[in-house]
Amino acid sequence: MHKIVIPKPGGYDRLQYREFPDVQPAAGEICIAVEASGVNYADCAVRWGLYESAKRFVGYPITPGFEVAGKIAAFGEGAEAASGLQVGDAVFAVSFFGGYATRVCVPAHQVRALPAGWSMAQGAGFPAVFFTAYHALYQQMRLKPGMKILVHSAAGGVGTALLQLGKVAGCEMTGVVGSSHKVATARDSGADHVIDKSTQDLWAEAEKIAPEGYDVVLDANGYATLAQSWAHVRPTGKLVIYGFHTMLPKSGGRGGLNWPKLIWGWLKTPRFNPIDLPNQNKSIVSFNLSFLFNRRDLLEEGMTDMLQMVADGKIKPPVTRSFPLQNAAEAHKAIESGQSVGKLILQQNL
Repeated sequence: MHKIVIPKPGGYDRLQYREFPDVQPAAGEICIAVEASGVNYADCAVRWGLYESAKRFVGYPITPGFEVAGKIAAFGEGAEAASGLQVGDAVFAVSFFGGYATRVCVPAHQVRALPAGWSMAQGAGFPAVFFTAYHALYQQMRLKPGMKILVHSAAGGVGTALLQLGKVAGCEMTGVVGSSHKVATARDSGADHVIDKSTQDLWAEAEKIAPEGYDVVLDANGYATLAQSWAHVRPTGKLVIYGFHTMLPKSGGRGGLNWPKLIWGWLKTPRFNPIDLPNQNKSIVSFNLSFLFNRRDLLEEGMTDMLQMVADGKIKPPVTRSFPLQNAAEAHKAIESGQSVGKLILQQNL
């Protein structure tokens, strides 16, 4: 088997394509012959050495990757009966790191049959972004039809998933994009309104759409928008923080991190005083799914619910763009650039 290994934090040169002996499933695990692996911005943070769960639970060297699609190669003891699947079945799965590989073994409850008509790339691009969106909107919120929701980075993987799931709940969705070529993607994903920051004043447009503020604002940007995102949450509303992209470089380069930018972003990040929150009647929600892998109940609830939405035609697979597995650095460059649309995928034999 082959996999991408990061021996220690740094730039793109740390993404090394190496050969290893085939892995074998332990009891309760399913081994997947991987055909496609999802790429997430978190993988770049793993490469930079900034992803806390990677440091705490795995360490370096490490193989990044939280999601894969492929065909079942083998079962560990008890896994076949528990899963209802067979060798050769097309599946997708979530992995606790290790996804940038040609074979991966994961607990059986993290594996699902690939929906009919989906490509391997679509399957690999589904679980991380859609479960992030599901957890944010369905497990952290009490959504009601007509709620006004603002989504930053609305043409990316998580952004398009948030728009789709928000529309399923009957909410009025506003998507924010940074380039005009992303507007169509946001609209196709269900946005009722799209604000193009490259041609429009973001917050002036946001106020026209929701003069009284938003019930939910979802922000993975960090310091560049957090203060105004909070200011545009209405009383009883919630600000959801799930990333800090603007603190990080748009090119990982040879050295990896831009330390002056990182420090400046940290200094500029708003601090929220808990004494003020009750008087404002607003709340802040934040999470990192890699610290929730022990919550099997949340994962199973989310995947079961979303696959039913897929079967009912309520949500569609992500738009994908693929790179060869050995060219993982090119995928990292693309996602860091901020110009990519939809979900980026690493594929075998591309």
